[in-house]
Amino acid sequence: MKKLFGTDGVRGVANVYPMTTEMAMQIGRAAAYIFRNGKSRHRIVIGKDTRLSGYMIENALVAGICSMGVDVLQVGPLPTPGIANITSSMRADAGVVISASHNPFQDNGIKFFSRDGFKLPDEMELRIEELIFSGKIDSLRPIATEVGKAYRIDDAVGRFVVFLKSTFPKDLDLSGLKIVLDCANGAAYKVAPAVLEELGAEVIAIGVKPNGTNINAGCGSLYPNIISEAVKEHRADLGIALDGDADRVIFVDEFGHEVDGDHIMAICATDMLKQNKLRENTLVATVMSNMGLDIAVKKAGGRVIKTAVGDRYVVEEMQKGGYNLGGEQSGHMIFLDHNTTGDGVLSALQVLAVMQRHNKRLSELAEVMIPLPQVLVNVRVTEKRDVMTIPEVAALIGDIEAKVKDEGRILIRYSGTEPLLRVMLEGQDKYQITGWAKEIAELVEKNIGGSEHG
Repeated sequence: MKKLFGTDGVRGVANVYPMTTEMAMQIGRAAAYIFRNGKSRHRIVIGKDTRLSGYMIENALVAGICSMGVDVLQVGPLPTPGIANITSSMRADAGVVISASHNPFQDNGIKFFSRDGFKLPDEMELRIEELIFSGKIDSLRPIATEVGKAYRIDDAVGRFVVFLKSTFPKDLDLSGLKIVLDCANGAAYKVAPAVLEELGAEVIAIGVKPNGTNINAGCGSLYPNIISEAVKEHRADLGIALDGDADRVIFVDEFGHEVDGDHIMAICATDMLKQNKLRENTLVATVMSNMGLDIAVKKAGGRVIKTAVGDRYVVEEMQKGGYNLGGEQSGHMIFLDHNTTGDGVLSALQVLAVMQRHNKRLSELAEVMIPLPQVLVNVRVTEKRDVMTIPEVAALIGDIEAKVKDEGRILIRYSGTEPLLRVMLEGQDKYQITGWAKEIAELVEKNIGGSEHG
């Protein structure tokens, strides 16, 4: 069992274990030891989002990495996929992202990319933990000229802007489109507006004034209502909302209606199927994706493979099967033909390309998928016990499954980053499945709940 790493790196309240400077330095030392590959000098890229605590964590990581004789390339605030891209393009040994993604500003996190730009497998994260807790590298102390050095990469934003523009078809541009863009006061506050404007769009940018504490605060992909209102106010063609580290994206159409990750996958997968560009005619999604996505892709001649929740598991399945498109309902989209991880701006460009090539509005494209009614209830818990070991909960779930049969499904899982149990139901009757979800949530809360569910 992992002691530090969750589903997306190490995460927690900044300056509280495990997100302390002491632990960050240890993580840096262990990672530097693992990623050295025999060259005379070794380099690790470090980037971050706009959180106040990023300075503190960054300095500790730099100290740890340099203390093991590895150089550091600091790129400053940059989207998570930008750090993956810079890592591979500069042939660095690894990349580190300091971010807690969509979490509030008081949280922070550390996640790694290997030299090829992919997130680390579980076994490598376990190796880092083993080195930290065993003390095996405590005595390894390079001295004199063998100590690492830190460098600033001043043109990282420009490099990533150029890369992102290269993923958009050269025979198209965005002229004529008015786009509301919400950058969540996060890592893409410079990159995203520049990309869209340079491709010709009229951009109304919000969430582009980070101050260290306003990242994800009432803005970004967690609050699509903000861009919805702005789209209607400005009579824009669509709205695009990113999260704090810009690895996910949510849209709203010209009427202000939300277009989530499932619809984005349906739009892109069906378009790629028509062009014979969807490898193996297969889309990779997670168990959280709506059954309506399966129906839409199947109708277009493709299929959907489901993985555990987490974009890293989607990418692993894509690599294993040779697939080139995958994603999550939450807006993580992976276009392996272009980048190695979820990329909100890149994903937005692919959808915009479909709109421009076919001269269709986003609302028209979104009609390719009709979602089944879906209800998600979160329950705060004091422990992450297997709910099927609680007799009354197991009995209730069994009864509901018998009623749902093949016309819906129940999915119950714990959050990988928060003390929450997620109860998700799909079915033909939203009123009915809402009642069932609340019943399950109330029973769970009664047994292991920490506070009210919502």
